[in-house]
Amino acid sequence: MKAQNEQRAGLLYGFGAYGMWGLVPLFWPLLMPAGAVEILAHRMTWSLAVVGLALLAVRRWGWIRELLRQPRKLGLTALAASVISVNWGLYIWSVNNGHVVESSLGYFINPLVSIAMGVLVLGERLRRAQWVAVGLSFVAVLVLAIGYGRPPWISLVLACSFATYGLIKKKLNMGGLESLAAETAMLFLPALGYLLWLGAQGQSSFTSQGVGHALLLAATGLVTAIPLVFFGAAAIRVPLSTLGLLQYMAPVFQFGLGVLYFHEAMPPERWAGFSLVWAALALLTWDALRTARRSRARLVAAPVVAPAPAREPA
Repeated sequence: MKAQNEQRAGLLYGFGAYGMWGLVPLFWPLLMPAGAVEILAHRMTWSLAVVGLALLAVRRWGWIRELLRQPRKLGLTALAASVISVNWGLYIWSVNNGHVVESSLGYFINPLVSIAMGVLVLGERLRRAQWVAVGLSFVAVLVLAIGYGRPPWISLVLACSFATYGLIKKKLNMGGLESLAAETAMLFLPALGYLLWLGAQGQSSFTSQGVGHALLLAATGLVTAIPLVFFGAAAIRVPLSTLGLLQYMAPVFQFGLGVLYFHEAMPPERWAGFSLVWAALALLTWDALRTARRSRARLVAAPVVAPAPAREPA
């Protein structure tokens, strides 16, 4: 019963995390007339404040000393912070400039890019279905490039940056709260410096658009931290395969918002490109579920080796 309750709670946390990530395109336009870089700087600054309070509540500080003693880990953390800054900044800009659908494509193809990186960087071997899925995604990018009249660079940069971030996080092996604290701590001074410079130039929307706007900018810390905390709670309660299926919620919501709420154009060639991506993801999901089922069947069928009886002393 306790295990079932834990799994049910994990699913709710997962739905909450990916649901919030899927609905976040509704939030960024509320921050205008702040530009994408100013919003990004506020997100970095206020995220550290929120995460700092969370760490204070759980009294988890020992990891800081351990991180500072490992230059390689520190360097990887700095690299992760740089990569996620590119991802966050481009995503905010794309939403506020009418590219919600194209940005959703980035998170649809992110699992496929992660697979490609596993082959190229980690030397992993793919199954036949995975090769077909990667091939379909490559064709989809070509179709979308023809449809847009240019490569879907927003999608590709978002997918590649987030896949790179995931690869770095895999090597870092740090908790979600701790890694976000370390990354935002490294970004805090440049972000705060940029905000102070904007204020000195009289270009800061934080001080010129009223209290409500300032509170919305401060809320970027909560918008960043809360889904991540929910994700961390889900990750320890539900199987990875379930979490992998839940991740498609976010781009589905984003795509729906782009088409139905923001009324972005979807000509036939874009539908064709997206359909190819969805076919690749369906194939990938089917292959993952089939492989997991076979692995469980092998474990059940494996003979149990009885321990050898203890020998009596002579």
